[in-house]
This record gives sequence, C-alpha cells and structure tokens, in this order.
Amino acid sequence: MIDLALVNVSRLQFALTALYHFLFVPLTLGLSMILVIMEAVYVMTGREIWKRMTRFWGMLFGINFAMGVATGITMEFQFGTNWAYYSHYVGDIFGAPLALEGLMAFFLEATFVGLFFFGWERLSRVGHLAVTALVALGSSLSALWILIANAWMQHPVGAQFNPQTMRMELLSFSQVLFNPVAQAKFVHTVAAGYVVGSVFVLAVSAWYLLRGRNVDIARRSMAVAASFGLACALSVVVLGDESGYLASDNQKMKIAAIEAEWRTEAPPAGFTVFGFPDVQARTTHAQLKVPWLLGLIATRSIDRPVLGILDLVARARMRIESGIEAHAALLALRADPADAAAQARFAAHQQDLGYGLLLLRYVGDPSAATSRQIEEAAWSTVPDVPVLFWSFRVMVGLGLFFILLFATAFYLSARHRFEQNRWFLRTAFLSLPLPWIAAELGWIVAEYGRQPWSIDGLLPTFLGVSVTPVSNVWLSLAAFVVFYSALAVVDVYLLVRMIRRGPDGLGYWPPERTPVGVS
Repeated sequence: MIDLALVNVSRLQFALTALYHFLFVPLTLGLSMILVIMEAVYVMTGREIWKRMTRFWGMLFGINFAMGVATGITMEFQFGTNWAYYSHYVGDIFGAPLALEGLMAFFLEATFVGLFFFGWERLSRVGHLAVTALVALGSSLSALWILIANAWMQHPVGAQFNPQTMRMELLSFSQVLFNPVAQAKFVHTVAAGYVVGSVFVLAVSAWYLLRGRNVDIARRSMAVAASFGLACALSVVVLGDESGYLASDNQKMKIAAIEAEWRTEAPPAGFTVFGFPDVQARTTHAQLKVPWLLGLIATRSIDRPVLGILDLVARARMRIESGIEAHAALLALRADPADAAAQARFAAHQQDLGYGLLLLRYVGDPSAATSRQIEEAAWSTVPDVPVLFWSFRVMVGLGLFFILLFATAFYLSARHRFEQNRWFLRTAFLSLPLPWIAAELGWIVAEYGRQPWSIDGLLPTFLGVSVTPVSNVWLSLAAFVVFYSALAVVDVYLLVRMIRRGPDGLGYWPPERTPVGVS
C-alpha cells in the first residue's frame, strides 16, 4: 500500500523549496531587464546619472541572483532523493530541458554576471551594455527551459509509454520544445517577473522620495518602472487569458476547480466573481456572477460549454474503468511480451493507463477494485476547490491593482508630480510585497491545480515518491526550513543595508553635498 504520510511530507518539502526559490526568480527576471533599459539610456545619452542608477540597481540584482542560485540547486537534487520513481519514469523527457537550462542558460548568466560587476572600467560602453543584455537573456533562457519542463508536466506531448521498459520515452523533442502550454507559461511568467522588478524599483524609489534622498535617481527610476511596469502588467493579463484558454482544452478539471463550476452551465458560462465553495454540498454559496464571461475566456466562443466538476468526475470514472483494462493488459505483456491479444488490448486502452494507476492508492490490483474505490479514485481527480478558487481571485485582483498603480505612476511621471503626491509614494512603498504574493499564488494555481497528477493524466503524484523512511524526509525538511530561514534573514539584511546606503554608498562617486542653509 502507498505510504501517504511519505507522499505528503515529500510534497510539502518540494512545495516549500519551490515557493521559496520563486521569491528570487521573478525579481531576477525583472531587474535584469530594467538594468538593460537603464544602461541603454546611459549609452545613448552619456549621462553619468544613468550609469549610477544601473550600478546601484545592479548591486541589488546581484544579491538576489546569489540567493536564487543557492535555493535553486537544492530543488533539482530532490528529484533524485525524494522523487526517484518520477525521475525514472519520465527522466528521458524531463531531464533534457533541465540539462539544457544548466548548460545553455545558467552558465551564460553566471559568466556574464561577473563581467557586469567587474567590467565597467574594462569594457566599452556598448560592450558592457551587451554584457548586461546577455545577463538578461540568460535569465530568460533559464526560465524558458524550466517552464518547458514544467509545461510537459501540465500537457505531456511528444512522448509515449514503453511497456517493456516501463518508462515514458521521448518521441519528438520538437513537440516538447514547442508545446503551446510552454510558450504561454513562459511569456506569462516572464511578464509577471517584470512586474515584480518594476514594483520593487517603484517602491524603493518612493521610499527615497519620501525621505528626500537621491531625488534625481529616484525620479528617473520611478519613471522607468512606471512605463515598463504598466506595459508588463497589461501583458500579464492578456497572456494569463491565453494560459486559461489552453488549460480549458487540456486541463478542464483545473479550470472547473478554479471557477468552482460544479455543474455544466448552458453556454456561454458565467464567471463567478465572488462566492463560497462548499465541497461537501458540491455547490457555491452567495455567488456573484458575470454572465457569459467564463465562456468567452475559457472557450473564446458563445456555444461551447465549460464542463463542470460533476461531469468531469463522470468522465474520469469512465477513464478509470478503461485504465483497469490497460493495467491488466500491461501485466499480461510483462509476463509474455509476444501476447498478441494483450498487445491489442493495451493499445486500445493505453491512453487511460494513468487513470487506472489512480486505483493503486486504494487497492493493490486495480482489477479487484470495487465500485466504491473507483468512485473515490474518480473524485480524487478534483483538486482543492476553495484553495484554487480564492488563490486565483486574489491573484487577479492584485494584477488589476498593479495596472492601476503603474498607470497612476506613469501619469505622475509625465507631469513630474511625484513629490507633490505623497499619498501615492506611500501607496507605492507599501505595495512592495504584493507582487510576490501574486506570483506565489500563480504557482499555487498552476501546480496545486494539477493534483492528483505529477504528469497530467499519466503518473499520479503518490506513485512518484522515493522509497525512503518518512523520518529522513522530515529531517531534511527541517534542515531546509532552518537553512532557508537563515538565507532569508541574510538576504533581507543585505538588501535593506544596500538600500539604506543608497547609490552614494557604493563608493563610486562622491556623496551629494547638501547646500549651505538647507537642513
């Protein structure tokens, strides 16, 4: 029988390390591109203040980059330590993007980060700008390969199960590479990272203006963050809509859970703005709906239905029954690979093998499953509806807030009225943690919404864990919590210390002198 305690602790450890790592990734993405913009202005104008801005924000980027590397390495080790069968089962496909991320992206980024910090006096202006652009390119490529791997978990393409090796094997790398889900996730995630970086620059610059420090640098930094952030915040909404449209085709249960759509509505379905999902009663109380909106978003039509959870569970039940046939045929093929009848039976039901494997949580032999166990397995395909429902709505609400924040900043920047609107400066400063909350909620929606699958429709999460004592995982989890907490303290200390020192504290320029008679 499956040790669910081991499964849950392994999931908890990976979730915590992934969410912690993603505190640093979006800021790295956002700041790297903002550095390119600032240095490009310096190269074009030759004005020294833009160089000072680039070096200052570059120092904050460097601190964040180092923390991202330290937290990212441990995640890949977990595939071998805690998820050994997952790595064995899909390593042929999943391992390739991870290897390319290290060889093509991380080494590129790490190499040019050094040149960025130590090449200011050794490279020409254009040469150093090229280095900064390559750092940003490396950050984006790193995200690209990771998201290609993750998108294959959401929408597995270009691979097939081999009953002889009992593994998934790669058939078409181009299909994995050009997976439409990967493309949508990449642009959406990178745009969200740009929003994180823009809010960070906006908030820190607002703090300087509130204190009357480094005013020239703060004004220009806010202008860059306002224009770049507004474009990216608008892009996040558009690209998120594309991700939702793709999910409505290949992850219907995720969409139904996000919307707490228990029953299929006549098309076009309405969008639930507010409500209280009730899992026991399988309904949503106090619903506030916008007619047609969900149908238009999810299907881009007015005549295609958005299937509800009850209908999708019924479909899962049929696929589980088909998966029982696939599992039985697989056992026959393992005993006699030349069994023609088993080969034909397996070919007819192979696409549902993963659903048959869901029964291994309840019974050792799926063929012996009772109707009640089949029903339980079918309902196990429903992720936690309230968590997804509220995570998505808070994330979307924050996204709309960022559009308003950046639009206001853009208007004030165009009229040179930042200092006259201290209410906005305070709002911008207090908004500092919000993009991280939105980013983490986005990953909860994407990853928690895929449950109970590690590979959607192919491999249940509980089958992917390593056979190891639960105590070992608890011990390593405790060690990670202590280590990562220490890193968080160090990171916050270094960032706050650098921000308090300001651009003048770098020691590259003499400090600004206060005019005589001005306190």
